[in-house]
Amino acid sequence: MTTATTPEYGLKELQLETTFGGMGKETVRDIPLIDLTDFENRRGEITDQLWSAATEVGFFQLVNHGLDVKLVQSAFELSEAFFALPNEEKARFPLKKGLNAGWEFMSQVRPSTRTADQKESYQITLPHMDDLWPNQTVVPEFQRIMLDFEYRAWRLGMDVLSCFAERLGFARDFFTKAHDRSLPDYQSTLRLLHYLPMPEDDLDASLWRAGAHTDFDCLTMVFQKEGQGGLQVSPGKDAEGAGDNREWSSVIPRDDIITCNIGDMLMRWSDDQLKSTLHRVRMPKPGEYRGPRYSMAFFCQANKEVMIESPAGKYPPISAADYLLQRIQANFAEAKK
Repeated sequence: MTTATTPEYGLKELQLETTFGGMGKETVRDIPLIDLTDFENRRGEITDQLWSAATEVGFFQLVNHGLDVKLVQSAFELSEAFFALPNEEKARFPLKKGLNAGWEFMSQVRPSTRTADQKESYQITLPHMDDLWPNQTVVPEFQRIMLDFEYRAWRLGMDVLSCFAERLGFARDFFTKAHDRSLPDYQSTLRLLHYLPMPEDDLDASLWRAGAHTDFDCLTMVFQKEGQGGLQVSPGKDAEGAGDNREWSSVIPRDDIITCNIGDMLMRWSDDQLKSTLHRVRMPKPGEYRGPRYSMAFFCQANKEVMIESPAGKYPPISAADYLLQRIQANFAEAKK
């Protein structure tokens, strides 16, 4: 039984998340747009812009990022083809417990809402995919294109994290080594998401496409489809104490923009200088598009054996494996009856 002196969740981040379930207030807010053109030659300027965005807002968007829009569109097409399969077919690739690999249907329950997110997803985490790929006859070219997309997203994520590493006083390749794709304990995940179409009649106010949460990782990169809105953000630096007065701003989707946010791993690694950012996907309002919504997210999650140690000791050291497991267990608990 949870009492005032016995937190329901062991991690501070999860306990805080239980207070974010209200609708709050919607407002318009600019999200910093960062141009990555000529990245190596402009590294200092880009680092300044990333640091400012990550410390003041927590969310930012990347443009001219070098990831081919045609590849992104191809990945979206294959994602839709996979989710269009019958559930019995998709069930052949079930989510592996605690490993962020495979397909799940409406099984994610946020601490903020206690109800199941109205979506399905398919996770790609490289070391655990041996029996989880649909073959060429089921979804042609799925494995090849998704592996290429995963690699290019990882490479971009490492470029961004290298800027934060230097500003934090770490070696430039600190986070690249912490997210080593060649090792069996690699944990970074490409997640394909399908938010279910919504009925035209009144929606259950207790349900969300994705309840309010912060991410577990160091950096999240979100790919959206134009015309399929719903993603909203609220600055992480103002996370505590706002309650139902919290302000939420919509993120307008564009095919050529990648929306990024800081996650809790990097917040710990920076002694809270970089704030993980609260976000959600709300249900459509009357008159808004109610069809299916597709997005893709790449989560830069440190390898299992890496220790997350805040330089000033604000947080106790914890392995990335233990940290991620606690977060996954809290988010895939049984839905509220």
